[in-house]
Amino acid sequence: MRIQVIIGQLLRIGVFTSIGIAFLGGIIYLTRHGHEVVDYATFKGIPDYVKPSNIFTSVFELRGRAIIQVGIMLLIATPVVRLIFSAIGFAAEKDYRYAAITVLVLGIILFSMLTGKAG
Repeated sequence: MRIQVIIGQLLRIGVFTSIGIAFLGGIIYLTRHGHEVVDYATFKGIPDYVKPSNIFTSVFELRGRAIIQVGIMLLIATPVVRLIFSAIGFAAEKDYRYAAITVLVLGIILFSMLTGKAG
């Protein structure tokens, strides 16, 4: 029963933290770029500071879009961490069937995220 409370708090904290981070990034982005006129006629590609390899250095440079992206990444990671805690909880309760199903779902999600294949 204790693990369910921890999982509930984990989800709540993860969602509210990701919303706060994305909101902060949005404020930073709008204060710096809110006055710019967007040109949808030309595609400029993905900026270097938003790519996963550069995202955390861009956060320390206080780039708004990078901070928003970290908030979104945290929002995506929250249910994955929930699955990890659920698998641990099921294993601790010796409910190996549900632990195996949870690990299978976790494996499918991680495979899809890392390879870009959805099925």
